Amino acid sequence: MLRFLNSMGNITVKRMGIVCCVSVLVILIAMIAVRRINPSKTCTYGDTGEVYNNPMMGFAPNADYVEAVGNNTLVYVDVTWRELEPLEGVYDYEGIEEDNFLEMWRRIGKKVVFRFMCDEPSDVEHMDIPDWLYEKTGDGTFYDTVYGKGYSPNYANETFIEAHARAIENLGRRYGQDSFFCFIELGSVGHWGEWHVKYDEGIKRLPGEDVLLRYVTPYVSAFPNAKLLMRRPFSYVADLGLGVYNDMTGYEEDTDEWLEWLWDGGTYSEPETPIELTAVHDVWDNAPVGGEFTSSYSMEYMLTDNLRKTLELIEKSHMTFIGPKCPIACDEELRFPDEVSQVKKSLGYRIGVNRCRISYNRITKNAKVVISLKNYGTAPMYKDWRVCLYLMGAGGQIIERYETDIELTKLAGGERTECTVKAKMPENAMYSDGVPVFFIGIENPDTGQPEVYMDMDSPRRGFCYCLLSGI
Repeated sequence: MLRFLNSMGNITVKRMGIVCCVSVLVILIAMIAVRRINPSKTCTYGDTGEVYNNPMMGFAPNADYVEAVGNNTLVYVDVTWRELEPLEGVYDYEGIEEDNFLEMWRRIGKKVVFRFMCDEPSDVEHMDIPDWLYEKTGDGTFYDTVYGKGYSPNYANETFIEAHARAIENLGRRYGQDSFFCFIELGSVGHWGEWHVKYDEGIKRLPGEDVLLRYVTPYVSAFPNAKLLMRRPFSYVADLGLGVYNDMTGYEEDTDEWLEWLWDGGTYSEPETPIELTAVHDVWDNAPVGGEFTSSYSMEYMLTDNLRKTLELIEKSHMTFIGPKCPIACDEELRFPDEVSQVKKSLGYRIGVNRCRISYNRITKNAKVVISLKNYGTAPMYKDWRVCLYLMGAGGQIIERYETDIELTKLAGGERTECTVKAKMPENAMYSDGVPVFFIGIENPDTGQPEVYMDMDSPRRGFCYCLLSGI
């Protein structure tokens, strides 16, 4: 009886072993079948460390110096009131556009950093407002100071304020209808449009905050497609969502003071009535930071002996563009290519995919793409250009386009965002290892074409980057 029970036990164990083996085999077959029915692939990408001359960032050399511009995507234009409106109501756009080659820059896709000025000191006696306006106002100050010579208007003069509003409105009708003028530096008030005057050498002080606001509001309505920047964080920088600019970039003491204004606020004591500056912590997360290099140092010094400090100040400021005083294509970019490259890599956005997973169901023909996008730069892209996926056909051409819901204006420096795209695959799609082949790109809304270099180590076709390795 015991022998019988032992034999029955052995049979049971054997049967259980067979059942287990069969179960494992079934599971393996099922897994293989699922994988064959639902293949997927995950890819990761590193950043490249390359220099990219991408739209709306980088250097902004003077637009009237063609050889200086090179591959930079921005050009800088400043216009004095005297140049703009030599006769009351008569605007010399033809002369401005010819002098600054604006038709050419627009045609080849450059964007403009613009500043309107009423007072630009120089080494000769002159006025930067038109004669007709001087005759109507005439209560400013002719000066000869350490800054140079010129004429400082009375910015509290009502006739002057109203004429200024009309001039900015007219500029907006000419240049505010699209994104060609993408950054507007305000401009208008003080020496070089920097919102300060040399009052300690006899020039009338600037008026108070309420009056100065009347020089800001015309820009807001005139340039709805541009990003506006101010020299100092007056309260309307926060109220109106404006950016800021620093014309002492590279000079440690002045830049640190400017950064303190952004971080902690302060009191600006130069106007007749002191103005409280408003702290705008991380202003660069929502609005651009620009400006130009200081004139206190030579460009060579800032790019060589003081390069480390130059880069530190730029990165602390989260700058998107520098100009017009900046390294230029026909000089410093040739003499100091490595140093200039380091400066360029410190500016603006650097966006790339760091991880992607593509899965596909062979039965339903449905694909799912999950993308993690990272900004390796120090600032966002301040226009919501569309991030799109492109499905490749069997012949190697793009056969489908899919828009994502990624908002690049919200992708601050160092941050990541994720999106998912689901789509049914057409019969003529290209496949690799069983999954569809997708590319990614960032489209210029003006042309409908991808036009941004992405910071990801992946093969590309033009500005379209492959989301699968080995393609």
